[in-house]
Amino acid sequence: MDIRYTKEQDAIRDGVKQICDGFDDKYWSDCDQEKRFPFEFHRAMADNGWLGITMPEEFGGANLGVTEAAIMMHEVACSAGGYSAASALHLNLFGPHAVVVFGTPEQKERMLTPLIKGTDRACFGVTEPDAGLDTTSITTFARKVEGGYRVTGRKIWTSSGQVANKIILLTRTTPKEDCKRPTDGMTLFYTDLDKTKIEVRRIPKMGRNAVDSNATFIDDYFIPDRDRIGEEGKGFHYILHSLNPERILVGIEAVGLGRGALARASNYARERKVFGRLIGQNQGIQHPLAENWAYLESAYWMIMRAAGLYDAGQPCGAEANAGKFLGGRAAFEACTRAVMTHGGMGYSTEYQVERLFRESILLRIAPITEQMILSFIAEKVLDLPKSY
Repeated sequence: MDIRYTKEQDAIRDGVKQICDGFDDKYWSDCDQEKRFPFEFHRAMADNGWLGITMPEEFGGANLGVTEAAIMMHEVACSAGGYSAASALHLNLFGPHAVVVFGTPEQKERMLTPLIKGTDRACFGVTEPDAGLDTTSITTFARKVEGGYRVTGRKIWTSSGQVANKIILLTRTTPKEDCKRPTDGMTLFYTDLDKTKIEVRRIPKMGRNAVDSNATFIDDYFIPDRDRIGEEGKGFHYILHSLNPERILVGIEAVGLGRGALARASNYARERKVFGRLIGQNQGIQHPLAENWAYLESAYWMIMRAAGLYDAGQPCGAEANAGKFLGGRAAFEACTRAVMTHGGMGYSTEYQVERLFRESILLRIAPITEQMILSFIAEKVLDLPKSY
């Protein structure tokens, strides 16, 4: 089995790295502390064509696979921007997938082209306060009216809602109790996020402050028929097409974040002297860092296997979920160890590792928890009874 990069994949890695290297620690620290979206970074990636890496060529994309997207996002998360940099781009790669697969030609032209150019920014409205990961229990409801729908409901953890002008919105069009199956009766829209009519309230949070998270309040908001994706009632099945790519990309971003933290820890250990010797000579420093490398490397190749399976049209649910699980754990451990390696200075903002540490815990929680992943693998791989 040949697992080397192709020349094209090497070029992707090098090209992305070159752009990311133009945005240093100070830039990302300022974005984090000021809670400011990295507009300049987003623009640079758009201008160089990276926002459309997985999108069809006829709309300005590169029509490449999830493998290439993973290579790109690994480099982004390895950079000084960490998970904030990845989150500024992430939705472009998996969020519009339902439009690519199920949208009409008119919708694809109208919706995808501005995303690829970076003139539109979209957010994802799926999770709700009282539903959490139980997506079938969402209650945001779209009532059919002449020419479209009237939507009322509430979403939470809507990333980049403060700067987005579009929203990918999952609603119910039939109450759950009236459906034959819980997954029926949900409808997907891609529409304007009109903040004069929709309240988008920022949630104060621990980390990744360069990319906002929000509670979104929708009250009798009109969405035209032309913004509905696919058939009414099939929305849940449409978003399933993006779940494995999402797991793969979040997992690889976690690995990138962890590798960035590990590099910082190793650099510090090669330079810091205590009691007349470099701390990197001490096995108490060496061994945990070497262990971090081993776990990050293992997670990386699990995720790349999942990406390869997906691009080959093969089942990859177990591998994608396992890769996200392993990547999140490995990133958290590497970022924690980076802080510990820096000692007291790891607690300061000067060396950046505290910023990466604050971001790393999110990757164990979102977009799916470790417990849900383990339950999925237990049921689907080990053939154990469903536990929820």
